[in-house]
Amino acid sequence: MSETGNGRGAGHPIRVVVADDHPIVRAGIVGLLETAGGIEVVGEAADGDAAVRLAESERPDLVLMDLRMPVLGGAEATRRIVAAGGARVLVLTTYDTDDDLLPAIEAGASGYLLKAAPQEEILAGVRAVAAGETVLAPSIAAKLVRRVRDEADAPRPALSPRELEVLRLVADGRSNPEIARALHLGEATVKTHLGHVFEKLGVGDRTRAVTLAMELGLL
Repeated sequence: MSETGNGRGAGHPIRVVVADDHPIVRAGIVGLLETAGGIEVVGEAADGDAAVRLAESERPDLVLMDLRMPVLGGAEATRRIVAAGGARVLVLTTYDTDDDLLPAIEAGASGYLLKAAPQEEILAGVRAVAAGETVLAPSIAAKLVRRVRDEADAPRPALSPRELEVLRLVADGRSNPEIARALHLGEATVKTHLGHVFEKLGVGDRTRAVTLAMELGLL
């Protein structure tokens, strides 16, 4: 017999935690799920931190996650839930901007739907994500496709040989003093090179500089 991610048989209802900070909206989502066959709401959370704790205590199959919530935002809550293993996360939100979409996807959300979607689409999304599929609202899918195309068409930043040397050592976990010693440079010079790297890549920290450089094939 097939098993869910938490070890329950396929004949069991999908156990869901609903996370949304608006009580009326949350009640409406819970009501929708409870009228659907094969879905059981096992917890409600008014903020991301409560959602993380419920995911740990109730071990649901799926967390239906809003994004802009107090205490802990939905994207960070998603990251913690996914990192802990077990529950999958389906984002259900009003917002479809890049600032909301990308952090949620990068955090490991298995789906992204908008609250304005038809009820049937939301229920189908819950069932699909619980079954291990990925679900995206059409507008979200189109936005991601456009972003990928834009990134593919964008010119790759040109880092100098010295900037690449510095960045490789950053990727190895070296501190600025260690990089300075390895390359026989002053620490101020290392900081200057890193500043140029950040500016060319459009990032604000070392970690993102390394990950983006890897994504772009520079490292």
